[in-house]
Amino acid sequence: MNTVTLNKRVEASQPGHSISISKALVDSVLAGLMALIVFGPVVGVVLDGYGFNLHPMRVAVMTAIVMVGRLLFGLLVQTSRGQALLGRLTCADGGVRVAAPGERSHLRWVFPFVIVCAVALPFIADKYVLTIVILGLIYVLLGLGLNIVVGLAGLLDLGYVGFYAIGAYGLALGYQHLGLGFWSALPLAAVAAAVAGAILGFPVLRMHGDYLAIVTLGFGEIIRLVLNNWLDFTGGPNGMSVPSPTVMGLEFGRRAKEGGVPIHEFFGIAYNPNLKFVFIYAVLFVTVLLVLYVKHRLTRMPIGRAWEALREDEIACRAMGLNHVLVKLSAFAIGASTAGIAGVFFASYQGFVNPTSFTFFESALILAIVVLGGMGSTVGVVVAAFVLTVAPELLRAFADYRVLLFGVLMVLMMIWKPRGLIRVSRIGVAAPKGVAQ
Repeated sequence: MNTVTLNKRVEASQPGHSISISKALVDSVLAGLMALIVFGPVVGVVLDGYGFNLHPMRVAVMTAIVMVGRLLFGLLVQTSRGQALLGRLTCADGGVRVAAPGERSHLRWVFPFVIVCAVALPFIADKYVLTIVILGLIYVLLGLGLNIVVGLAGLLDLGYVGFYAIGAYGLALGYQHLGLGFWSALPLAAVAAAVAGAILGFPVLRMHGDYLAIVTLGFGEIIRLVLNNWLDFTGGPNGMSVPSPTVMGLEFGRRAKEGGVPIHEFFGIAYNPNLKFVFIYAVLFVTVLLVLYVKHRLTRMPIGRAWEALREDEIACRAMGLNHVLVKLSAFAIGASTAGIAGVFFASYQGFVNPTSFTFFESALILAIVVLGGMGSTVGVVVAAFVLTVAPELLRAFADYRVLLFGVLMVLMMIWKPRGLIRVSRIGVAAPKGVAQ
């Protein structure tokens, strides 16, 4: 039985919804060829010293999975049910949902639950889980800061990790040269990163798109190279140690420094090495809540509307009388200050900093958080930060392919959810009485 006869029978069995098997087969073969090109060098060739080993069966299995999946998908989308599913997955309103006037978000029920879980976490989680959550919260701060620059203002920043490094090294250098601690370095790092963001903003005022991305990428690399090569000041590749945070002079170590008092001896409790991480988690969680509130207020203030106007059309933004210089600089400065705060927490969490923690891959990961969560979406960034933080831990069994799986995830997101996981919601404004609708 040839393909044409089979197609006719399928069309006769489902009137009004014709299924072209030949088209699905062609798409499946093309997908298999693409999979062969992508997976062949990555999975099929394994380096072994100065030589290499070929694994054709791995490539064959992965290519077959892609072809079968593409064939089934091609047949599914040609049915009425598949079309309905495709319509629900695609977003026809540009990713922005306008709610009815007076509608209240369902998140008001989720927020108290999250607070309760966050308070209970240190009492039920072990050190491993607690450190993963701390890392996730740090990336939440980084995602929120970059979301202002990229998601709201539309300024593509590929050197955002430079501000992250300024905050981390600000704590280490401040302690070594000025005797500053965690609490004093926290606001100073935010100010230093904000100043660096404003300085970066001046040369790129007239740049857009790819040109802006290249300049910011160069800024991030300059920061990393300076940290890596200024041996006398930053320690170079050897890095620098960072002191543990304190609470009113009380230290979290088993034994305090000369003249200090350990916190467990002060309160008369048994020594717990996890107390440091519990403290960092508690302060970091409160900081994330404050940043969320500030960002929520900023997006509803004139400065937030100016960022969005700049993102949509800079020429129209300037024509309306907005000072595009101040709008851009404010986005860079506020976004950078959040990264500086995150850097201080990261340095305290690690207890050590070196330039390898601030590579371009970190900037790409933070940008992926913004894109995956949704451009301008606060809730989406929070969800995406934890997804991209927890997922590598869950995929440790596939350590050799984690970056590949990460790339596949981003490609799928760009196809099905180009505006991110969670859409931006706007509350509609009711028309005044007496105005024609």
